[in-house]
Amino acid sequence: MPPASSAALLCPVCRDRLRFDGGALRTLVCPAGHSFDAARQGYFNFLVGKGTVFEADSADMVAARFDFLSAGHYRPLADAVADAAVPAFAARTPGTPGTVLDAGTGTGHYLRVLLDRLAAAGTPAEAVGLDISKFALRRAARLNPEAINIVADVWQPLPVPDGAVDVVTVVFAPRNAAEFARVLRPGGRLVVVTPRPGHLAEIAGEAGMLGIDPAKEERLAASLEGWFAALSTDSLDVPLALSPADVGRLALMGPAGHHLDREALAALTARLPPVTAVSARFRISVFEPRRHHGLVT
Repeated sequence: MPPASSAALLCPVCRDRLRFDGGALRTLVCPAGHSFDAARQGYFNFLVGKGTVFEADSADMVAARFDFLSAGHYRPLADAVADAAVPAFAARTPGTPGTVLDAGTGTGHYLRVLLDRLAAAGTPAEAVGLDISKFALRRAARLNPEAINIVADVWQPLPVPDGAVDVVTVVFAPRNAAEFARVLRPGGRLVVVTPRPGHLAEIAGEAGMLGIDPAKEERLAASLEGWFAALSTDSLDVPLALSPADVGRLALMGPAGHHLDREALAALTARLPPVTAVSARFRISVFEPRRHHGLVT
């Protein structure tokens, strides 16, 4: 479980500050008495009221993602995300911990690499990982036990105080521009990863995966306009040599996994060659909040 100092969180019911109740770090409470117990696997569930209208990733989708990422196929992307995020901590007073918010943390693999990078540099950091899938958070809580891992909907008010975060990372996940701008400190960074046209093109059509919108970059900029200014945009190409099983995992772990015919996918992977060459094409975009007199504008 995370250290008690990591509990800079807001109650999802009343928006007051949460704190750990007792030394076991298993229960978060606010002054109004709203209480949240950690699940056996170590994450907290902040979906209250009607929860979320969005469909969370299923257990088999999460298992496919965990196995694929654990094999290291996307490690160059994780390293690139860490490269983009680390400079956000440069302005901090030495010895004072910074904070990472990983929105759509999934299985926690990208956050793990960033936390390891910061630790190797002697930069203290606290982390919050958000996702709407409890199956994903079970994995993330085991991979990143020092983080606070929370089931939460990114389209609802984030359970984080204003200006409390140094960097927000969003890897293939939704982007709530207003809330990200609210929680970032002045000089903080938003790091967004999106697929580029041609991403996984060798298998996408046959495997039933979703296509990439050619105007995706323009839509990303438009969704953040008014809240963020662009700092940099970099492209990353990762050549993959995948086994049939990994092709199946790659197809199942993404958004198409909600609708894929599992039997048809198994039939496809059964007739694949021992190795399939696939091109992964990513865009890593870095933004900073637009501010006027210390306020988000």
